[in-house]
Amino acid sequence: MIRTEALDRLPVRTAVPALRRALDDRGVAVLCAPPGTGKTTLVPLVLAGLAGAGPVRRVVVAEPRRIAARAAARRMAWLLGEQPGGRIGFTVRGERVVGRDTMVEVVTTGVLLQRLQRDQELAGVDVVIIDECHERHLDADTVAAFLLDVREAIRPDLRLVAASATTDAEGWARLLGDAPVVEAEGVSYPVEVVWAPPARPVKPPHGMRVDPALLTHVAATVRRALAEREGDVLCFLPGVGEIARVAGQLAGVDAGVLQVHGRAPAAVQDAVLAGSSEGRRVVLATSVAESSLTVPGVRVVVDSGLAREPRTDHARGLSALTTVRASQAAGRQRAGRAGREAAGAVYRCWDQAEDGRLARFPAPEIKVADLAAFALQAACWGDPGASSLALLDPPPAGAMGAAREVLEAIGAVDEAGRVTERGVRMSRLGLHPRLARALLDGASEAGARRAAEVVALLSEEPPREYGDDLATALRTARRGQDGYAGRWKQEVRRLSSQVSGGGAFEHRSDDAVVGLVAALAFPERVARARGDGAFLMVSGTGAELRDGSRLRSAPWLAVAVADRPSHAASARVRLAAVVDESTALLAAGHLRVRGEEVRWVDGEVVARSVDRVGAVELAVRPLRQPDPELVRGALVEGLRREGLGLLRWTRDSEQFRLRLAFLHRVLGAPWPDVSDEALLAEPGAWLEPELSRARRRSDLGRIDAGQALRRLLPWATGEAVRLDELAPERIEVPSGSRIRVEYGGEQPVLAVKLQELFGLSETPTAAGVPVLVHLLSPAGRPAAVTADLASFWQDGYKAVRAELRGRYPKHPWPEDPTTVQATRYTSARLKRQSSP
Repeated sequence: MIRTEALDRLPVRTAVPALRRALDDRGVAVLCAPPGTGKTTLVPLVLAGLAGAGPVRRVVVAEPRRIAARAAARRMAWLLGEQPGGRIGFTVRGERVVGRDTMVEVVTTGVLLQRLQRDQELAGVDVVIIDECHERHLDADTVAAFLLDVREAIRPDLRLVAASATTDAEGWARLLGDAPVVEAEGVSYPVEVVWAPPARPVKPPHGMRVDPALLTHVAATVRRALAEREGDVLCFLPGVGEIARVAGQLAGVDAGVLQVHGRAPAAVQDAVLAGSSEGRRVVLATSVAESSLTVPGVRVVVDSGLAREPRTDHARGLSALTTVRASQAAGRQRAGRAGREAAGAVYRCWDQAEDGRLARFPAPEIKVADLAAFALQAACWGDPGASSLALLDPPPAGAMGAAREVLEAIGAVDEAGRVTERGVRMSRLGLHPRLARALLDGASEAGARRAAEVVALLSEEPPREYGDDLATALRTARRGQDGYAGRWKQEVRRLSSQVSGGGAFEHRSDDAVVGLVAALAFPERVARARGDGAFLMVSGTGAELRDGSRLRSAPWLAVAVADRPSHAASARVRLAAVVDESTALLAAGHLRVRGEEVRWVDGEVVARSVDRVGAVELAVRPLRQPDPELVRGALVEGLRREGLGLLRWTRDSEQFRLRLAFLHRVLGAPWPDVSDEALLAEPGAWLEPELSRARRRSDLGRIDAGQALRRLLPWATGEAVRLDELAPERIEVPSGSRIRVEYGGEQPVLAVKLQELFGLSETPTAAGVPVLVHLLSPAGRPAAVTADLASFWQDGYKAVRAELRGRYPKHPWPEDPTTVQATRYTSARLKRQSSP
């Protein structure tokens, strides 16, 4: 029996006519409806013709999370008075509840991606709704791009709705070809904001770590909210571990404590979403409860202010979730959960002054995530570079390059980036390409079942209580009765049904198989021991095990999970397996290199014959006669690392370089750029043949840098002969002295005793630039500075004369210095020289 009254109460109903018109006219629309309006439940029913008048159509709703897909299907089935599997069904990874009469099917975006790759036409589907598109998950962005391709090329009749819980819909409207934006008014109750920062500063999050002091404060804030407010409390935390810790600290509260996250058993999820009439509840949740889900009875939200986002360190081959400050948009979404059914309150565990400094929106996943899976999907779609896909944000070139390297290494794409048969098979396994490679190759070596067991462990990281030893975690999962073990066993059945095989490892121990499969998945993370729990991964990143880990004595590890805090030199190993050297080389053999290496190491040229796997050296011996070109390259590397100070610089050569730099700045070409960057960019232009003759650091120290720089003078144009004219090394002054010119500043500087310039009215120049004259006392101390001698004699000399004539009475101080002879001597000596 259809629950008509419940359907009629959903606020989105008022926007349905406009949405229908938009789809009839354009075939695309953006639906903006705040949480709680019914956009996820009523709109699919209406468009399918199951609620109200209208033609019957088959509708697919794509949700970003499995928990949301199940919940939406159950809610729609309840509104129709049915159970899922009838006219309403759902499909998530490892679970499919649909029937012959299903007209609305809720799927995850990952499932829809797989379906599009198999059947681009989406035969039998009339409408696709991409829900919660504002969250900018990578799968959702990819699904939208593929569907737009399908509409343009083969299915112009396919109707497409991008549904968002925020009013920031302009980007999606542009992406869908200036699609109409339909807005629904929400029914929201006032939510009071209570700022509840910790009494003492807490450490900011880094990696996966959250300061325990903050979690203690969050638990205390939940107790405070229970005491000050009515209704259930919804508390947002970044991850499963933090939820477990806070739950432990809430023991004894007068309320039921429930935990909601992607790993929670379906029964727990159902209990949370069904509500309760038996006392108050505290629901501890990750960001899955920000949108898509309605948690009945909630009047209070406690927000830790933290979230988890993917981050990828392409240089080190590390991908992991990291804890970040939640965005302002997420904060609004979370707070809104308190005002869904009545007036409520949100307790924010940070200071009000911090709020304005938070990011406005979460980072789009395409900007920060590992793009290997996306790149494989794009290659399977026929667009390896994703250049023609309609995406709100283009994938970063560096991340796409790193992704293509991974795909090529595992045989998923060829050198041109085109997908291979193996790559197509990988894409259909519903796994990250690395794990797909581990499953296929691991099954051929160790059998389908055991390879699937390990890959299932790697696809969803085991709980921390399982430990950091992957082999031990496997045995724990096999005998486990917890929620994780149940999901793991289900995934093992799914994966093992898709592969077959068996080989050299089929009869080896579990430990050996676990190590092999983990190494196949992450060959760059194979690591050799360096002692005292420290390892070096073949990627070049250091790795460390926690104290007490039984893996510390292993000679080699296959590291499955590691993170590297921003301040740390090494990654922390969270999950790994013991491997022997032969297994390490089997998995990472494509990274093995044998050859001569001549490098600049610790200030000297080091020449060696090396057998290495990535950064891990297997065997090394010194080279007696290294290739001269390799030596030259190492010396250039040394110059670039340590600077041109490795050469021999005299005072004259340094001044010569400054003269050239002055001419380049003032006159430009053909006078050369002699900055460090320019000289090191083309060392052969001025350091040959001495550079090619050098063999070690000391040989560089014998190269006269000044003589080498003369090779850069513009000899071909004839300008070189004008060097002394344009930038003289010395200038002859009226006294007959030749004074050195200093070229280090903006203007050339001539430091000369004042009496030696008597009679000179025009300021000397260099390349047309007036020289800055530092006038010195007879003792050589600064007396005045001028770039205009004529003005100085007229206006400034009188004051200098008055100050210095009493201090230096033996020197001439004429009233008119422009009419007397310049001298570097005292008055008496000048008279003796002038007498017959």
